Amino acid sequence: MNFRRLRHIGLLLSAAFMAAAPARAADPQPYTVTIAKTGSDNIDATLAQSAQLVTLHGKVPVPPFALIGRARSDIPRLQTALDSFGYYLNRVGITIGGHALADPGLAAYLDTVPAGTSVGVDVSIDTGPLFRLGKVEIEGALPDADRASLGIKSGDPAVAGNVLDAQTRLLNALQEDGFALAKVDAPVAYADDAKHELNVSFKVDAGAQVEIGAITFKGLADVHESFARRALKIKTGDRYKPSKIEEARQALAAQGVFSGVSVHAADHLDADGRVPLVFDVQERKRHAVAITASYSTDLGISLSTTWSHRNLFGNAEQLNLTAAGTGLGNSTTGLGYTFSAQFLKPLFLRPDQTLEFDVSAIKQDLDAYNQKAETIAGFLRRKFSQMWTGGVGLSLAHDEVSQEGMARLYQLISLPLTVSYDSTGIADVLRDPTNGWRASLAVTPTKSFGYSDLTFFALQASASTYFDFSGDGRSVLALRGLAGSILGGSNMELPPDQRLYAGGSATVRGFAYQSIGPLFPDGNPVGAKSVDAGTIEFRQRIGEDWGGAAFVDAGQASASGALFTGDVRVGAGIGARYYTALGAVRLDVAVPLTRVHGGDAFEVYIGLGQAF
Repeated sequence: MNFRRLRHIGLLLSAAFMAAAPARAADPQPYTVTIAKTGSDNIDATLAQSAQLVTLHGKVPVPPFALIGRARSDIPRLQTALDSFGYYLNRVGITIGGHALADPGLAAYLDTVPAGTSVGVDVSIDTGPLFRLGKVEIEGALPDADRASLGIKSGDPAVAGNVLDAQTRLLNALQEDGFALAKVDAPVAYADDAKHELNVSFKVDAGAQVEIGAITFKGLADVHESFARRALKIKTGDRYKPSKIEEARQALAAQGVFSGVSVHAADHLDADGRVPLVFDVQERKRHAVAITASYSTDLGISLSTTWSHRNLFGNAEQLNLTAAGTGLGNSTTGLGYTFSAQFLKPLFLRPDQTLEFDVSAIKQDLDAYNQKAETIAGFLRRKFSQMWTGGVGLSLAHDEVSQEGMARLYQLISLPLTVSYDSTGIADVLRDPTNGWRASLAVTPTKSFGYSDLTFFALQASASTYFDFSGDGRSVLALRGLAGSILGGSNMELPPDQRLYAGGSATVRGFAYQSIGPLFPDGNPVGAKSVDAGTIEFRQRIGEDWGGAAFVDAGQASASGALFTGDVRVGAGIGARYYTALGAVRLDVAVPLTRVHGGDAFEVYIGLGQAF
């Protein structure tokens, strides 16, 4: 007869005896609980999570007799926890005030404990020998490659979770190999106590390898079905493969016209022996309005509103119209505006490609220069993989710039080439990245006509990385670096708005926008041919809605075109974050550690989303 079954029967008899005993007290019985260490932090933590003596302690008051019942019920819980780690001959003992649970005098002892006096509950653990896997068998016909996916073998520790995970891995491998209706039964285990082994058997019915059948859509209204089909990366006749089906779902969801996309595979084969798929979509509202605002002591208030049409012609074409005002409430810079229109056509010529057209008009009144410009541009952007994207464009600009009282007209033709990498797994720029990398490189050959007949190349690179110290995104170290250089022409031959500047929230906080680098005699920025900057920032969540940050920025700008040759400027500060559904509202206060003559004593920045 099984020893553990006898033990459980004994517990039931003892519980019946307790029920027949006269009840003495209804007052809660305070207690302390100590579980013996096993030598494994993982096992100790699991035992503590499994014991109601621990999880209910201080939360659910318990009378004396109920304390005995709580302790008794914990024995099989703790044994099951030890079983799960491969210790199938374990023993668990519990004493209360030094009395074993089977002690007939335990109830009488508790009856003598003065009200409010705590008793000690001690849990002894004898793990017994560690069982290892003996025979590991698969019953049923399946390819050798799928058989190898089991991931466990004879001699491995007989950890229950690993055995159950093996069942899931085997089923996933079969389905990924086209066996859509494969079945893997729960493992059957036979313990050999003498050998301290656990023999495991998996029964498999792989069925037949199948193809994807008819693909249908549910929920389409304004979006054309032909577009939805082109957005998918699968088609009828492809080998059934769950990972490819999930990629297709994500590709459809990424088109920006759906608030939700799910896919369902039939649980049976159609007349052709294929598996039909149904994509269930929920379309987003076609129109949206977004309003954003930011403030900094160097640039004042910026307000922007964008009206968007997400599905202009039924194929997820997007039209964005934006109007923005800058320099509001700032006495050192004048008022400015930006009007822009952007048209995006996804799936242009191929599924991973987007065509973009931009038209914009801008007016800026800055310390460095005053500008009025009109620009028309076109871009072709391609997503090479989950992490890599690139683009090429053509931009034409009519650029009127005034600097130090000299007004000049430039006509610019640019050919921007870009490539970017993002392993953070976060597409929304307002959400906080907590790990991974973001990096970009841009090379922009430009031909300038008008005041200067000049060809130059602008090179800019930036990268940021994030380290999650807490494991849950609450304590994050963020690092940022950027560098830029312009090849061709002298610094003063370049259009002022094409020169490089440092200072402000995008480079070195604590210094006014564009204030780092060469200066005119009156203290106004000249602009530079090279710039580089770096940031170290620590972000800490506080509670559910609040957070804080501390940061140090450093950067330099040089008229020579060579990186790392300017005067280094360093700023440092602290910030507060309030987390909303739209993103973090950011307030940063920074001071210059290498203050220049005439510079501000501090700068304040308010915006939506992290600085980077």
